[in-house]
Amino acid sequence: MARTIAIVEDEQAIADNYKDAFSRLGFQVEHYLDRPSAQAAFDIKLPDLAVIDVGLGDDIEGGFELCRSLRTLAPNLPIVFLTARDDEFDVISGLRLGADDYLTKDISQAHMLARIHALFRRVDAMRAPTQQDDTLERGKLLINSSRMSVSWGESAIDLTVTEFWILYALAKHPGHVKNRQQLMDAANVVLDDNTITSHIKRIRRKFSAADSSFDHIQTAYGMGYRWQSAT
Repeated sequence: MARTIAIVEDEQAIADNYKDAFSRLGFQVEHYLDRPSAQAAFDIKLPDLAVIDVGLGDDIEGGFELCRSLRTLAPNLPIVFLTARDDEFDVISGLRLGADDYLTKDISQAHMLARIHALFRRVDAMRAPTQQDDTLERGKLLINSSRMSVSWGESAIDLTVTEFWILYALAKHPGHVKNRQQLMDAANVVLDDNTITSHIKRIRRKFSAADSSFDHIQTAYGMGYRWQSAT
């Protein structure tokens, strides 16, 4: 069964270009011109991946609001912002809301499609059965890679696809510093330093919401990040 990609874009011509590109690759594509129509559809059935513009007509922050709502409905749904807004504040805002990637519309179609495929590969990798034990335990941390589940003690921690792989890379080798390139490789995504930092901060906030004393993701200044087990 073909995967479904939802495009939320207020300019019909631009949406048609994306739709043609995705359709040629065998995806089923749904297009919504505004946030209310997209939200109504998502409340009934979720796509396999959402591509969202930030500004939707007069609703200049509509994409951000839709992302926030989608994250509540589906913590693991791959979400990509594809927008003309390239201000660093907008990029960080989108990632803080839980988007897995933030692309600008000057990106080539080939590059955009490669990033979409990378997201799907990461989802498939998490869902695929493994021959070895797929559970990673570090004190109160429990990660199941095939089920894409993370818990801290009795609390479930909902992470995006990108956040999951970053956490897994850190927790797999406690005490080892992972630089930003290694974290990008683990997440199979290309991100700049500020974007990696935003993802790390978001992961920390999610764990801190479950445990205010959480302090296991530590910064190695000028080098990267490490998972520090309790001593």
